[in-house]
Amino acid sequence: MRKFIYLGIAALLGFLVTIELSAQTQKIYSGSKAVEEIPLRQIRLLPGSPFKKAQDNDAAYLLSIDPYRLLHRFYLNANLPTHGEVYGGWESMGLSGHTLGHYLSACALMYASTGNIEFSNRVKLIVDELEKCQQARGSGYIGAIPNEDSIFAQVARGEIQSGGFDLNGGWSPWYTVHKVMAGLVDAVIYTENNKALELVKAMSDWTATVVNPLSDSLRQKMLRCEWGGMNDVLATVYKLTGNRKYLDLSYKFFDDFVMKPLSERIDPMPGKHSNTNVPKAIGSANQYEITRNPREKTIASFFWETMVKHHTYVIGGNSSYEYCGDADKLNDRLSDNTCETCNTYNMLKLTRHLFSWAPSSEYMDYYERALYNHILASQNPENGMMCYFVPLRMGTKKVFSDSFNTFTCCVGTGMENHAKYGEAIYYQDSWDSEDLEDRIGGLYVNLFIASTLEWKEGIKIRQETNFPESGRVLFQIQTKQPRTFSLRLRKPAWAKQSPTLKVNGLTIDSYRLENGYIVINREWKDNDQVELNFRFDLYTEYMPDNKDRVAFLYGPLVLAGQLGDSLPDPVYGVPVLLTDDREVKNWIKPTGKNPLEFAVLQVAQPFRPVLRPFYQTYKQHYTVYWDFFTPADWEKKRSVYEEEKKRQQEIEANTIDYFRIGEMQPERDHQLQATERSYVSDALGVNGREARADHHFSFVMKVDPGQSNSLLMVYLGDDKNRKFDVLIDDYPLVTVDWKGGEANKFYPVAYPIPAGLITGKSSITVKVIATHGTTTARIFGVRTIKNK
Repeated sequence: MRKFIYLGIAALLGFLVTIELSAQTQKIYSGSKAVEEIPLRQIRLLPGSPFKKAQDNDAAYLLSIDPYRLLHRFYLNANLPTHGEVYGGWESMGLSGHTLGHYLSACALMYASTGNIEFSNRVKLIVDELEKCQQARGSGYIGAIPNEDSIFAQVARGEIQSGGFDLNGGWSPWYTVHKVMAGLVDAVIYTENNKALELVKAMSDWTATVVNPLSDSLRQKMLRCEWGGMNDVLATVYKLTGNRKYLDLSYKFFDDFVMKPLSERIDPMPGKHSNTNVPKAIGSANQYEITRNPREKTIASFFWETMVKHHTYVIGGNSSYEYCGDADKLNDRLSDNTCETCNTYNMLKLTRHLFSWAPSSEYMDYYERALYNHILASQNPENGMMCYFVPLRMGTKKVFSDSFNTFTCCVGTGMENHAKYGEAIYYQDSWDSEDLEDRIGGLYVNLFIASTLEWKEGIKIRQETNFPESGRVLFQIQTKQPRTFSLRLRKPAWAKQSPTLKVNGLTIDSYRLENGYIVINREWKDNDQVELNFRFDLYTEYMPDNKDRVAFLYGPLVLAGQLGDSLPDPVYGVPVLLTDDREVKNWIKPTGKNPLEFAVLQVAQPFRPVLRPFYQTYKQHYTVYWDFFTPADWEKKRSVYEEEKKRQQEIEANTIDYFRIGEMQPERDHQLQATERSYVSDALGVNGREARADHHFSFVMKVDPGQSNSLLMVYLGDDKNRKFDVLIDDYPLVTVDWKGGEANKFYPVAYPIPAGLITGKSSITVKVIATHGTTTARIFGVRTIKNK
């Protein structure tokens, strides 16, 4: 019988210990686990690693943030005095409050990762202030969402208007509730803050008052709006309290349009918003670890298989413009908005769950790929700022957040990403608590990151390496007395040749492999050493639906072609590969300048760029994917470009007014007015603007009343099925039913302006309004032109 751990007086009250339960710590509910993560507090990164530098950058950024400004709307909604102005970006919009939850988690994680007491102090400050807000409100709820009381009151009464990101006029309110609750849970787990547990219990009880009265049909209607990981956090509250009602409540967040198909091993993701759905699978994984219900296991494992093997790009990220396409159809989905970073943050969480059930190098091969080439690559190494999207369009460039005026979802997860690089480096065998005195179990080394591990009593592991610049990894074992255990070292899939292995300087010619791990089982003595040497090779990875489009890799690293600071020409600025030789080692060679820099030789046309690791690429335009061409195909591409250039010259000659929409000064010059849910985003290096359902934007354009005019708007082929209205001086000009087109291609569409609308005028007001229940197409430039 498993032993339950109790804490002081709490044991007398009959609920479980709050501190030593999490994905990082000892598990009460460990029957479903073969291995478990070693707590972050036992791991420290060593200097010299790119991960340590990223962690240090993140720590500095976290300390630059004023917690009181993040608390601004929490105070406001609780009718308490504020202390500092609200931050910009999403914090001054409908998702206000989500950043505080992420920040709370990030500070708790950074404290566990570094031991810096300042992060624990910040957690305590925030929890204390949230307690004041909760007490002032009296309902158990804590929040900063605009109109939250009326939104949730309507839901509790069964008055539900719900869409993908809209619930009774609120922007994904359950999503924000989840972030706050998750932050409180992390405060409990990583900083032993018991007050945070009381706050999150009260929030969970409040959640029950909203959700439990709903019929199944009304609840399913509510769940059509993004709800984050509510199932996950409520299951964790059950783990922390032992109160069954929280587990039962977690199952109220089960939807029948994504989770039910997953339970039946049907891929529901084509056309679905990726980050809305990854947390659902994490929640199912958490529930499975409690209940061992096969349905939850299927949801989590099948979702991982589906996403990783059928919807994932070479860097380990997924989605374009936040949405998944058809399985194995990625060739036409390279854009400036690929690979939302939140998605991979969540996919790594899910991967750690699955690895703990059945440890296999397959899971950690994906984890390593995504960690180096998406998560690490999403941070600006100079200032610690983060990417929302990590773009993969050929010739694109990364765009990083602003320190205090962005606060998107990916800034929030980014705060956490770079605070917890110790996660997943080491796992240990799981066992019943009564066996602790009788065995040590085995240690898994999954990632080759310079670090120290304070493991079992009297045992310390030091991993020294400058990986990935070198394939040499040295492990030093320190133990007060000889101890027998299995050391399991991952043999990555990219290591086509077996690594050399030495124990105390002696080469081991043969060793046992188990589930992709080199197993060394012996009695270890103080100062024993194990040395691994990996050989890195160059290789390619093809698009699943286009064998003529490839990415280059070196060991675990994706390589990016460096294309310069300026925006590349759409044809001549992005090199192609003119060769029938598909063996990359014949025409990619080291430059000799540093161990991770390569040159593409004569096969690259029209010029030969340098290749560097993608995670080191942050200032330049770049290409990750490359196309093979025959000389005839390349000439055809050039002729198409020349025809397009001639057409653009004709448009320029007939332009009356040109509005570069989405840019600050042009929007001021054209008197742009926009409602809250009108957003700017970029594609192919060009800014565009859209409005969500029931929102709009308007602007002023010059006209020439002396002749026939048209209004020309530029759309993007990637935007699909967008229906909206365009008005001129409040007169309906056209209802646009934009079906979309080819990916990564702009489409200029001209609409004739009736003469009566411009007679006697030098300018008109154009209004774009989403009146058909969908988001408008993004508009990437507007012109008034003279008709021929």
